[in-house]
Amino acid sequence: MLGQKEYSLPVDIWSIGCIFAEMAQKKALFAGDSEIDEIFKIFQLLGTPNESTWQGVTKLKDFKSTFPQWKPQSIAKKVPRLDPEGLDLLTKMIQIEPSRRISARAALLHPYFDSLDKSQFSNPFANIPYM
Repeated sequence: MLGQKEYSLPVDIWSIGCIFAEMAQKKALFAGDSEIDEIFKIFQLLGTPNESTWQGVTKLKDFKSTFPQWKPQSIAKKVPRLDPEGLDLLTKMIQIEPSRRISARAALLHPYFDSLDKSQFSNPFANIPYM
């Protein structure tokens, strides 16, 4: 996002969060018709990032100081079909600053999944044959 060069696991967590919301709502969380429209839809929900919400954002290649300034909105209003635990998990997945996103392991152990048998989570690759 915004020309960030580094690709790491938080990018995947963001994607999983967007898919999670889309499964709950049966529509895309940030349905933009262009890259800038999608960025603005993200900012309209999560707030326009600044140095206090995303350290270093103003130094990113595609950050513009002229971006409209939106304040964060309620994710519950955007994704009303999720229960409080689901909203908490989604919120942790789509933090605007990548370093603040929940880890994959913590997401699997999140209370949203308490009804699942988590004993299989210790090694998710245990039943996958080595090639």
